[in-house]
Amino acid sequence: MAEAISPMEIDDENNNLDSLKTQSKGKSVVVLTAPPDMKATPWVEKYRPQSLDDVAAHRDIVETIDRLASGNRLPHLLLYGPPGTGKTSTVLALARKLYGAQMHNMVLELNASDDRGIEVVRQQIQDFASTQSISFGAKSAVKLILLDEADAMTKDAQFALRRVIEKYTKNTRFALICNNVNKVIPALQSRCTRFRFAPLDGVHVNERLKHVISAEGLDVPENGLRAVVRLSNGDMRKALNILQSTHMASQQISEEAVYLCTGNPLPKDIEQISYWLLNEPFATTCKRISEIKTRKGLALVDIVREVTMFVFKIKMPPEVRVQLINELADIEYRLTFACNDKLQLGSLTAAFTRARASLVAAAK
Repeated sequence: MAEAISPMEIDDENNNLDSLKTQSKGKSVVVLTAPPDMKATPWVEKYRPQSLDDVAAHRDIVETIDRLASGNRLPHLLLYGPPGTGKTSTVLALARKLYGAQMHNMVLELNASDDRGIEVVRQQIQDFASTQSISFGAKSAVKLILLDEADAMTKDAQFALRRVIEKYTKNTRFALICNNVNKVIPALQSRCTRFRFAPLDGVHVNERLKHVISAEGLDVPENGLRAVVRLSNGDMRKALNILQSTHMASQQISEEAVYLCTGNPLPKDIEQISYWLLNEPFATTCKRISEIKTRKGLALVDIVREVTMFVFKIKMPPEVRVQLINELADIEYRLTFACNDKLQLGSLTAAFTRARASLVAAAK
């Protein structure tokens, strides 16, 4: 005798099938949801600090903001400084601490990719700031409006924002983030507590990179790590991007691999070029620098910048150094305006030829 199938079992089987299929225009479509691939995530976002304790540097600023927030005395904030120094990460970590799971309801985030003219200030920002929040389990009932890259806002929008900040201070705090504080009108600056985020110290960049290297299981010798820290110039975002791109190109992240991946001239190449500039005849120097540029794919502007740093290290009379640095600065300025490389290479060699003549005259 065949076993009877209960209606409950049929319902369970149908529910399982329904969970795998969706009806689309009379056809059954199987929906497959793949888990997110963490390897595809850029390391800049993957290792972005999630709490204030994770922020790599500027402990004095972070602790001050933390104390103000903990004591429910958070002012309007203006964070400024070069890119990749932790400004946005600090504010987002603060928002997570204040609001927890309700962060998306309590924070309005606008950056340069959004339209932020005077109409946005009058409508979107004012509408968000004017509504009283009922904090469902959030620690703070005060809303937060984060205006990233505030120096890109139009002057009219900044003037309109003055009154909005004053009017809705009771239930809203503004956090303005910018690279160039001089482009933020004084009226807005005076309404905020200012904090300057300086470029990160090499020690802090080194510590954070070691954490990433350990987490990713990378093969990075000490000279490779020093090269990444040096090329980042205190920009943590740039350091992580260099590390990730070099890892994609090479299994071992050595000094040479880092410089080749970023297109920067190697220190030994700069020493060689500087030797030619200080010792070889004009025509020979021009020819050899042109050859090494073509062979290694170097940009003249990078060579000029690195040679300038080399000039600071070598011993020469102060008046000769001053004149040479001034001429190198002029060449670098002209190169940023896409002047002819061949002419500027001639100018670079001529500057060192004059410096050599001055050194010979000073020795007599």
